[in-house]
Amino acid sequence: MQRQLLGQTQLRRSKYRVGSGVLVRFLWLCGYLSVTFAALLSTYAFPELLSVFRQQRSQKYTNYQITAKGGDLGVQSRRTELSWKQEFLPPHVSRGNLANVTADNHDGYNKSRGYLLVSTNGGLNQMRAGICDMVAVARLINATLVIPELDKRSFWADNSNFSDIFDDDYFIEALRGDVPVVKKLPPELASAPRASRQFRSWSNTKYYEEEVASLWDEYQVIKASKSDARLANNDLPSDIQKLRCRVHYDALRFAPVIEAFGKMLVERLRANGPFIALHLRYEKDMLAFSGCTYGLTDEDADLLTLIRYRTPHWKVKEINAAEQRAKGFCPLTPKEVGIFLKSLGYPESTQIYVAAGEIYGGDERMADLRMYFPNLLRKETVATADELAPFKNHASQMAALDYIVSVESDVFVPSYSGNMARAVEGHRRFLGHRKTIIPDRKELVALFDKLEIGELEEGSELSRSIVLLHRQRQGAPRKRKGPIKGTKGRDRFRTEEAFYTNPLPDCLCTKPGMSGKASSSRKHQTFLHAVSDLGSKVEHQAVMAARDLQQ
Repeated sequence: MQRQLLGQTQLRRSKYRVGSGVLVRFLWLCGYLSVTFAALLSTYAFPELLSVFRQQRSQKYTNYQITAKGGDLGVQSRRTELSWKQEFLPPHVSRGNLANVTADNHDGYNKSRGYLLVSTNGGLNQMRAGICDMVAVARLINATLVIPELDKRSFWADNSNFSDIFDDDYFIEALRGDVPVVKKLPPELASAPRASRQFRSWSNTKYYEEEVASLWDEYQVIKASKSDARLANNDLPSDIQKLRCRVHYDALRFAPVIEAFGKMLVERLRANGPFIALHLRYEKDMLAFSGCTYGLTDEDADLLTLIRYRTPHWKVKEINAAEQRAKGFCPLTPKEVGIFLKSLGYPESTQIYVAAGEIYGGDERMADLRMYFPNLLRKETVATADELAPFKNHASQMAALDYIVSVESDVFVPSYSGNMARAVEGHRRFLGHRKTIIPDRKELVALFDKLEIGELEEGSELSRSIVLLHRQRQGAPRKRKGPIKGTKGRDRFRTEEAFYTNPLPDCLCTKPGMSGKASSSRKHQTFLHAVSDLGSKVEHQAVMAARDLQQ
């Protein structure tokens, strides 16, 4: 009897030990799979997710609404605290695309073979784009970049230096690990022979890595005599494209005094509600360059033509003004802008900040726009003369203030697709595809001509036509446009959409359902496959463990 009881006790203990062992193995397996799953999340998902969560916690939004007829043509919700160059990473931007190399890492580039000097050309935003490209060129040819020289001989005759407009110390530090940057050429190389070249326009990496880099065999200093459009828009390595974005939207930030003043202008404007930033490209130089004289007197037309002929680097001299306008190559006049915005449904009480230089024709010409929107504002009306005095005689610094206000506006509308308009559009895309309405000038001119001859009247019919024309021209995500069909040779590159106008897909994440062929990032797809595979394994292991417990 005692032996029988002892046997039963030992059997129960044996079953208990088996059950306990299965339970321990099951718990160990769950722990192991949890750690593995967490590792996958941290590798593939958390870098992006954390940036989203942090941004959501850090940003407070104030909702504004301007009623617009015929659809969503109002303003977007905007945050109240501005940090346009220092904001948290937008949720649509891949952290991997913009990850800064740590300051201690000097191995992000190959050893420098010499120094690259750069003479920029053009206005503020033409120079900005050129500087960004020259940073990429310095990386391609393994050069140390010397802080670029700004153009002081352009139409605007601004004598500002780099440090007057940009934060040079931040520029150098932000690019550490990508490209070495110094403020001056070393004294021992000041008089050294240098290769001065005008780099070929819209060139690819092969041109720089082979033809330009070969100059190091004979020289220690290479000078780029121009900086604009020296690098192709498309078909460049991913790291070069990301570097261009990192420079344009981060490293090349404005000097602290300009940033602070620009922020103050925005805060004063927003204190009175939402506002439209209108880049009204109707200055004397623009009209002279484009040959657009519609609505002007014969005397005005003769003066603008004379300016064009006396400006040597403007290659096109003979221009048919009527043809130019009919093709949509002319900036909208102040009156045409008024009709356009009214037709989109904006009420006459709307604040409109005019981001521009001196308008040709002055107050008399602006009266045509003020008739539709009397609440017109400029730097000179938002700030006092004393506040503006430090910037007043520096066209590029004044343009930088307009740039900041335009980037932070509730709606941005350019009357012409110049360098600033393209730069602001691209920056607003980068910051979350903020509403940017690009007028279809060719179609609008056809409608305005009908108004002039009495075939059409301002009202619901015109409004409906203009709204429909611009439903797909408000800054929604889309891939950058390639060359115009039928173009050949170097004209193909000339007709491509500028890189800084639309950095998608190179510097922005793409999502399923986006226009074009954009799709989820490879990292995200890898994460989804990994999670799917892990989920199947977890399910199988759990079923097997449950069976063991039941046995």
